[in-house]
Amino acid sequence: MKLDILAFGAHPDDVELGCGATIAKEISLEKKVGIIDLTRGELGTRGTADIRDEESVLAAKILGVAVRENLKFRDGFFVNDEQHQLEIIKMIRKYKPEIVLCNAVDDRHIDHAKGSKLVSDACFLSGLRRIETELDGEQQEAYRPNLVYHYIQWRNIEPDFVVDVTGFMDKKVEAIMAYSSQFYEPNSTEPITPIATKNFKDSLIYRAQDLGRLIGTDFGEGFTVERYLAVNSLGDLR
Repeated sequence: MKLDILAFGAHPDDVELGCGATIAKEISLEKKVGIIDLTRGELGTRGTADIRDEESVLAAKILGVAVRENLKFRDGFFVNDEQHQLEIIKMIRKYKPEIVLCNAVDDRHIDHAKGSKLVSDACFLSGLRRIETELDGEQQEAYRPNLVYHYIQWRNIEPDFVVDVTGFMDKKVEAIMAYSSQFYEPNSTEPITPIATKNFKDSLIYRAQDLGRLIGTDFGEGFTVERYLAVNSLGDLR
């Protein structure tokens, strides 16, 4: 199956938090979108890996993504090496996305920056024909995505561009709250974590509102780029 967009996240819920509204919007425009989680989030303070597996399936259904897979790398301990790069290359060559979305380039959780660089490096290496990979008993062809963008997570990194996601925030929040084990629930007996506070839940809206304000819309999601953005004419900018 060829995808238009393939979004990678170090943990289940990273993609929903970073670019869930953008994904919902692209799907509404009849784009085929998939999600690849690098780990099961087994080191998370709240819930369990099995619970997060179930939650990620529900979140994918809410967003309407075409496919979701988990590479089951070690949460907290995966590294950017040949072994891990090859597993991601297999996914890129399998789905041949035009656009790859991945973790923030710098963030509070160490897996986010690691995952960001790992996926970015794999996107480049995937285009080298002398790197041979096999999936389901078949040799894969070299393939490199046209574009790699990084969504923004905990830290307020200055975006290179902002997507107008007005009309899609409800879908994003619904997908995020599918991870009921991870986020704010006043009656929960689980330990409090930075993302399990009411402030963090509220920030999903007010951060998107602020980015929307800056581009003249109600809501926005920001991304950073690896190379200059190209436009055909000044009229493409708004």
